[in-house]
Amino acid sequence: MKKKIAVITGAGVSAESGLATFRDSGGMWDKYDVNEVASIEGWYRNRKLVLDFYNMRRRELEKAEPNGAHKAIAALEDGYDVKVVTQNVDNLHERAGSTYVLHLHGELTKVRPENTEGTGNETIDIGYSDIGIGDLSPDGVQLRPHIVFFGEAVPNITKAIDIVSAADILLIVGTSLQVYPAAGLYRYAGAEVPIYIIDPKDVPVHDSRITHIRETATKGMEKFRNILESE
Repeated sequence: MKKKIAVITGAGVSAESGLATFRDSGGMWDKYDVNEVASIEGWYRNRKLVLDFYNMRRRELEKAEPNGAHKAIAALEDGYDVKVVTQNVDNLHERAGSTYVLHLHGELTKVRPENTEGTGNETIDIGYSDIGIGDLSPDGVQLRPHIVFFGEAVPNITKAIDIVSAADILLIVGTSLQVYPAAGLYRYAGAEVPIYIIDPKDVPVHDSRITHIRETATKGMEKFRNILESE
């Protein structure tokens, strides 16, 4: 039986692909008001602004390529049963070759009718196309980004908890562990499960199981592979 590795990733794993993080200096929230472009209230206030924002992000994603960290995470599948739980809405894990990716906060390349909650099969894959006001679902409802806005529930959090609870090793890459409920997922790892966090900055978490690899995602993944090989 292969050991199970649960991998939790955040914006830092895609930063080396040129996709802006949200909370760092110069990040997305320095340029945009989260309440206007990423909240459910913002959506109902100004649908066009929100659609334009995610159209722009989709165009950026089309130009981006998976980086070394994405590829190293996918390569873990050569020897382990790997499940990725990502806070990212990009598709770089999939494009790098990861075969199981659970998106906590939605997917940029998908849309859904605005009167649904993203818990069923109502999503529509649009790739990197734009959508606008007047783009409707087959039953005549305005389409919205398949994104979990601030103020909305996170439908996949229970699946994520199950994945972390079943893991033999927990790896956390490129997340500040400040966005809940995702930030609390590590607490569901078993009492004897080693936890590795790859992040160049301080992480506000204190747990005896944690080994902090203070590197960027790609360099940190190299060190993590060395640790696995030495065990």
